[in-house]
Amino acid sequence: MTDTIVPITSPDLDASEVSWFSALCSDDYRLLGVPEGDLRSSWAHCRDIGLEAERQGFNNILCPSSFQVGQDTLSYVAGMAPLTSRMNFLAAIRCGEMQPIMLARTVATLDHMLEGRLTLNVISSDFPGEVAESAFRYRRSHEVVQILKQAWTRDEINFTGEVYDFKGVSTDPAKPYQTGGPLLYFGGYSPAALELCGAHCDVYLMWPEPMDQLAQRMRDVHARAEEHGRTLEYGLRVHMIVRDTEAEAKEYAEHLASQLDDEYGTLIRDRAHDSTSLGVAHQARARELADKFGYVEPGLWTGIGRARSGCGAALVGSTDQVLSKIEAYRKMGIRAFIFSGYPHIEEARHFGSRVLPELKTCSLPHVYGRVPSEPPATPLGTGERR
Repeated sequence: MTDTIVPITSPDLDASEVSWFSALCSDDYRLLGVPEGDLRSSWAHCRDIGLEAERQGFNNILCPSSFQVGQDTLSYVAGMAPLTSRMNFLAAIRCGEMQPIMLARTVATLDHMLEGRLTLNVISSDFPGEVAESAFRYRRSHEVVQILKQAWTRDEINFTGEVYDFKGVSTDPAKPYQTGGPLLYFGGYSPAALELCGAHCDVYLMWPEPMDQLAQRMRDVHARAEEHGRTLEYGLRVHMIVRDTEAEAKEYAEHLASQLDDEYGTLIRDRAHDSTSLGVAHQARARELADKFGYVEPGLWTGIGRARSGCGAALVGSTDQVLSKIEAYRKMGIRAFIFSGYPHIEEARHFGSRVLPELKTCSLPHVYGRVPSEPPATPLGTGERR
C-alpha cells in the first residue's frame, strides 16, 4: 500500500543548512579512544553541546540514537526544547522501535514543543537483542513512514501492510506543528535503502567518501526518486578539523589519534548496531585506500573511523581550504551539511568562528514552507543544482 506522493521540488539554493552533532552515544573525546569523565554522554554534557551549537549559529543539530550507550534521543530533544529558541533538532527515529501511531503522537508533541523546529533522521536497523533480515527491516520502515505521513496529513489512519494493520484510527492527537510533518532525512547504501529514501524521504544523507563516489551515490538515489516523481535534497555528514593553517589542522589530527589503540577502536566500532552495514563497509574501504597519513583525497582524513562506527572521516585544513571543499560539495548539489569534531564543544567554536560566518545558511524546513512562521532571516538566491 502506497500513499500518494507529493513531489518535493526544491528551489535552487545559494544557501546551505549547516548542522552540528550532539554526542548522545558516548562519542566525545579529547584523544580518540581515551574516555574522559567530563565528556561522557550525560544529559548535562549533551545539553551544553546543543546550547553551544545554537550560540554559534548552526541551523540544526543531529541527535543520534543508540541503546547500548548514551542518552535517549527523543527525551533529549524534549529537554532541549525550552532551552533553545532558533536551532532545529534532527532527531533519529528507529523504525519499529515504537508503535508507529504512538510515535506519530510523540513526534507531533515534540514538534509543538519546538514550534516547528523538528526534523527527523529515519533509521532502519536492528534493535537490542534482535537480528532481523534486511528485507524485513526495510518493509517495516516503509510501513512506519507511510503510517506517520497518514497521521500527519489525514483525519484517519487506514493502513494494511505486512507488518502493521490499522483501521479507522483518529489522527487528532497526532497533528504536528508543521504542515505535512517534519522533513525526513535518511542515509543508507543498499538498494532497499535507496528505494525507501526515494519513495518517502526528503534529504538523502551520505558519509564522507571520495567525491566521485559521492556523485555516483547521488545519481543512484536521484534515479530512484525520479521513479516516484520526486526530487530530493542531498546532505553530507562529516567530521571537521579546521585551524588557521593547514599545518595546524594536520598536526591536530595526528594529536587526536596519537593514543588510539586499534584493538580498542575495533571494540568501539563493533558495539554499534550499524557496525555490519554496507555504509560502514564503505567507510572501512576508504580507510584502506588512504595514504600512509590516512588521507583518501586531499583534505579528507579517514583516521576518525579507526575509533567509531558510521561516519569515519574528517575535513582537515585551513579556513580557506575547508571553505573551498564545502563549495565543491555545493557545486555537486549538496545543500545540507552535518559537521562534528572532537571535543564537540571546542570544535563547534573553531568552526563557528572561522567558517560559519563565511557561509550563507538556511533552514530547510523554512525553505519548504513547513513551518507556519516568518521566513528565514538569511535571503535565498539562485545557485547551481544537480
